[in-house]
Amino acid sequence: MASAPRMSKYSIFSLVRNALAYHEGWEQVWRSPEPKPEYDVIIVGGGGHGLATAFYLAKEHGITNVAVIEKGWLGGGNTGRNTTIIRSNYLWDESAGIYEKSLQLYEGLSQELNFNIMLSQRGVLNLAHNLHDMRELERRVNANRLNGIDSEILSTAEIQDFIPIINTSPKSRYPILGGSLQRRGGTARHDAIAWGFARGADQRGVDIIQQCEVTGIRQSRGKVTGVETTKGLIKAKTVGVVVAGHSSVLAGMAGFRLTVNSYPLQALVSEPIKPVLDTVVMSNAVHVYVSQSDKGELVIGAGIDGCHGYTQRGSLHVIEGQLGALCELFPIFSRLRMMRQWGGIVDTCPDASPIIGKTPVGGLYFNCGWGTGGFKATPGSGWAFAHTLANGEPHPLNAPFTLDRFTTGKLIDEHGAAAVAH
Repeated sequence: MASAPRMSKYSIFSLVRNALAYHEGWEQVWRSPEPKPEYDVIIVGGGGHGLATAFYLAKEHGITNVAVIEKGWLGGGNTGRNTTIIRSNYLWDESAGIYEKSLQLYEGLSQELNFNIMLSQRGVLNLAHNLHDMRELERRVNANRLNGIDSEILSTAEIQDFIPIINTSPKSRYPILGGSLQRRGGTARHDAIAWGFARGADQRGVDIIQQCEVTGIRQSRGKVTGVETTKGLIKAKTVGVVVAGHSSVLAGMAGFRLTVNSYPLQALVSEPIKPVLDTVVMSNAVHVYVSQSDKGELVIGAGIDGCHGYTQRGSLHVIEGQLGALCELFPIFSRLRMMRQWGGIVDTCPDASPIIGKTPVGGLYFNCGWGTGGFKATPGSGWAFAHTLANGEPHPLNAPFTLDRFTTGKLIDEHGAAAVAH
């Protein structure tokens, strides 16, 4: 057997030196410029969706005089507070189109950004615990296949083979009758997505301005002229707002109301353990989902809180419900200790589908309402929103997701897909 390669003394010294340097002297991955007086496009929100929009504006449309304005630090909102799951197995054609575009972009994103996003296509498994669940999953699988999206039904025995530690006993409180599996689904590293898009946008000339809060939206004769910020007025004739959780607040600054409500969404992680779960497991009936991170932690979540709010912390009764559901499916996890918990803020529309398009104010566009499905849509959302900002009209992929659908009644009801399957 060949021996493992030895690390040179220089390599060891370099590693120790950088470990103790606290990032001093490290080359910045993106610039931190002061805002210019005026840009062609301003994007409000420095999370994954906003940074992806800026990247694709520059890459696909050649628009580089762009500012991304973030009130805190880059990726410090929902991008840094989600559970990193990606999939495209949505029911309706409109949803399947944009989520599948996003998954396809994810599959080539490390190469496109020259930045490892740690994509892990370990599969996403949705469980069925009764006949109604099974019929709904079969309907969804058939719809996915008609749209060219990989999806399949697994029997109880196949699930047991796929996940040996899961409880498939017919005597359990919630017996598992089967499930649907999207093998191309999985996880990606949330901060790597933000950093990769930020670096790619910066390299193409986009200004990323952190610690710059928008305090007002300037208008003249029904058209946007710029945004007021804590760093002064910044002018632009095109403004895209991508501020998950606070979209209704920004809409209020512009003088109109959005059909979105904000809710806390909680998650938690366990102490790290050896690899035992190499897929993502979800259950709408038991109401929990779980995956294992590369560090060995179990990442656990459930549905949104029952009341509106902007809090970013957890609450005990929600955590108790999550852990009770987890132990129903995996009794082996019952003695694990939880390390930390947190909350994000999600915007949810009445039909559990997003808004991506024009507003009543000329030149002002909103990308919001992703509910619990925002992370998985990040590159597809940015790609479609960039097209909309560049052309003043939506791409066919996001054309169904305009504000007009709430007056025409042509809703895209994805509550079944978004109930707990984040």
